[in-house]
Amino acid sequence: MTTSKHNTLSSCDDLRRRAKALALHGLVSRWDEFVDQPWLPTIIDIEEAERRRRSLERRLRTSRLGRFKPIADFDWSWPKHIDHELIDEILTLGFLAEAGNVLLVGPGGVGKTTIAQNIGHQALLRGHTVLRVTASEMLNDLAAQDSTTSMARRLRRYVHPTLLILDELGYLSYDARAGDLLYEVVSRRHELKSTIVTTNRAFREWNLTFPQSSCVSVIVDRLTHRCEIVRIDADSYRAKEAKERSEQRAQERQRRRKSDKAGGA
Repeated sequence: MTTSKHNTLSSCDDLRRRAKALALHGLVSRWDEFVDQPWLPTIIDIEEAERRRRSLERRLRTSRLGRFKPIADFDWSWPKHIDHELIDEILTLGFLAEAGNVLLVGPGGVGKTTIAQNIGHQALLRGHTVLRVTASEMLNDLAAQDSTTSMARRLRRYVHPTLLILDELGYLSYDARAGDLLYEVVSRRHELKSTIVTTNRAFREWNLTFPQSSCVSVIVDRLTHRCEIVRIDADSYRAKEAKERSEQRAQERQRRRKSDKAGGA
């Protein structure tokens, strides 16, 4: 068999495989009739692109990422300490391949959620499923389930995504039941799926968040297994932006007063 003929057969086999993956059963059943048509590769390309677009839209809707500032607009000069290179590495999503986790630690308003949202968005673009939820939302939701069936269904919601972003853990304290529920989620995802946690507390302080729970050490142990820890030391960026807006408005009022006085004269 010549190289040219071999390549042609390989190309036809690849097109047929792609048509099967798209569930184009009618086309596949009459493959010999259409395999030489010049429009066939274009049709399959269009269908694949449309499936990818609809899949991304669906996953964006269910991810609950919310609106966020692109990482390109992040002010890296503001934090006193932040590992820019480590965050860039995490954004390549290598940790997903080994079901690794990411912990973003720092005080409120320093960009932890923004970074997590950008990581989640990259994962969505790569075809993964993502869910972002605050710790209080997830734990309250699970605690509200009143039957074994509803609990199993709700646990699947948090265990199933390739990437779970658990936001704002540490700002509130929880009872022993909440600790048990977090243990269930973390244990079921351990070594299978990746989790990002944003928190204002280091792991050693999680007993303050779950003061009545006996499984905090196990939760920490499973989250820290294959975990990248990003510590951010900074004053609140939101407070900085609020101060700048206030100063800008004060300057605008001062300019208007000067303008009004000049006009009255």
